[in-house]
Amino acid sequence: MRIGELAERFGLAPHVLRHWESMGLLTPATRVSGRRQYTSDHFVRVMTILRAKSAGMSLEQIREVLGVPGQRERREILQRHHAELERRLHEITASKALIEHIMQCQADDFTQCPGYRRLAESEAGGWNLHENVCVVEDRPV
Repeated sequence: MRIGELAERFGLAPHVLRHWESMGLLTPATRVSGRRQYTSDHFVRVMTILRAKSAGMSLEQIREVLGVPGQRERREILQRHHAELERRLHEITASKALIEHIMQCQADDFTQCPGYRRLAESEAGGWNLHENVCVVEDRPV
């Protein structure tokens, strides 16, 4: 396939693929009559790059993973990134819990809600702000 066709399959501009080639992320395509011709191997490589970017990897990190010669070295690199993803997932889960509470909270000022404060406290290293009850107008919710 031509560069425009490959780029279009992923919603990319062709210059992105050219940039990735210049960075060493993609092997240069074979040229036929002066035009780049990409294969299914290029398709898989682009998908891999996009998945890695979605996981928060920089292009330099992706290049390192794709270019490392041995499985052991690649695993070490990916284990470090996996640990970072786990940390980020924990943060996202905690943020989601706070947002879900706010969406359901009946308090006028959710920051004063004991249930919200409990969630915030669990993320703040155990400060004891209030008991685990959401109170609206002196009645538990």
